[in-house]
Amino acid sequence: MRKLGLLATLLLVVALALPLFAVNAQDGDGFVKTFDLPTEPAADGALAGVNPSGQTVVWWHQHSGGREEFLNGIIATFNAENPWGITIEASFQGSYGDIYSKVIAAISAGDVLPNLVVAYQNQSAAYYLAGGLTDDMDVYVMDAQWGLNEAEIADFVPTFFTQDYTPDGSARIGFPPNRSLEGFFYNLTALQELGYDGPPTSLEELAEMACAYSEAGWSGYDGDDPTGYTIRTDASNVAAGTYAQGGTIWVDGDYVYNSPETIAYIQAMVDLYANGCAELVAEAYGDQNNFTAGKALFYMGSTSGLPYIRSGIEEAFAEPFEWGVGAIPWADVPVSDVYGASVSIAKSTPEAELATWLFVRWMTEPEQQAGWAEASNYFPVRYSTGDNLTVYFEDFPQYEMAWNLLQGVTMIEPQVASYDVVRDEASATFENLLASGGDVETALTDLTNTANEIKASFE
Repeated sequence: MRKLGLLATLLLVVALALPLFAVNAQDGDGFVKTFDLPTEPAADGALAGVNPSGQTVVWWHQHSGGREEFLNGIIATFNAENPWGITIEASFQGSYGDIYSKVIAAISAGDVLPNLVVAYQNQSAAYYLAGGLTDDMDVYVMDAQWGLNEAEIADFVPTFFTQDYTPDGSARIGFPPNRSLEGFFYNLTALQELGYDGPPTSLEELAEMACAYSEAGWSGYDGDDPTGYTIRTDASNVAAGTYAQGGTIWVDGDYVYNSPETIAYIQAMVDLYANGCAELVAEAYGDQNNFTAGKALFYMGSTSGLPYIRSGIEEAFAEPFEWGVGAIPWADVPVSDVYGASVSIAKSTPEAELATWLFVRWMTEPEQQAGWAEASNYFPVRYSTGDNLTVYFEDFPQYEMAWNLLQGVTMIEPQVASYDVVRDEASATFENLLASGGDVETALTDLTNTANEIKASFE
């Protein structure tokens, strides 16, 4: 399979608008369950003679609460049933940032790394550059005996499957266990009371509806100071808003934050705030809390927050308002920013690396994916998983709304090590423009220059 660089991946993603459930998850459709693979080492190929039997795989992850409880349960199943005697030892190691700091420190000190580690693409790029990851996960992913066949590869959402290569496309450095996207959440009951049939499809409609709500409020909200929208200023919001307007923040290996599309999006947010139709996030999850309490008409955030939104609304209202999730208001066509951490295999022995891959392979099979989707509310990475989610879709229609956004155009954020630092600069610039004003184009040009200076320092 030809590997894709970042730009090629983006072009592929933009070109694809695939129907859901393109491949069925029935036996006989070409899918191979991990436990049906051979137990003896391969006789030839890159992994000839490599025996994964008896290996212990240490996994550092960020999941806690109900997600960790589910993972511990299925890990126990894997440990008990896999024919190679592989043992998975998984542990919660804090947030993505905590894990990143621990792994970088371990690489720098020459300490033993966990076999499997959660990482966003820019983080895994940093691990790879520092020599901490296996040279190329595709040695395992595409292996004739242990890897995925054509039917299984076709079952993956292309955006997800091609997201974890190095920028030059020379090596796979991660694999997707799940994904989310930046969704636009709306209070349909309040919109209808204001005289609208549905959510906005453009920035102009967003401003009109947000200002109408800020002025008139809604009969279901009896609190003070209703607001149309609570603005989150992180880098994914900047990217998602840019993509929705038809632009990008990464062109030919450089950051571009001063495109007409980014300027249009940020200017719209600055105007919305200046006109008293939006407010800034005042505390962690303040934007989500404003929405679930009925204070805010709209909320933009990760679809992984879907269960918290539903429970928040149900706790706040005896008769919950009708709500939905759709695409961010767009310029020409809806475009969604797809993101999510992957898992990366640390450099160790071929035996340990193969054992680690066999667990990852098992975790991304449709049956395990269906259970993980319900436990985590992340998106599964394989289309056929939807066949196992029919009941869940009926119980949670907003989850199905979000899942259906994958039928449209999707894009990804830069997959380079420097993006971890650039994200902070993008967020600070956005927040300063909202809080202090200033010329949007000038500020975004300065951000572009700063971002590319940071990128150069990583090269």
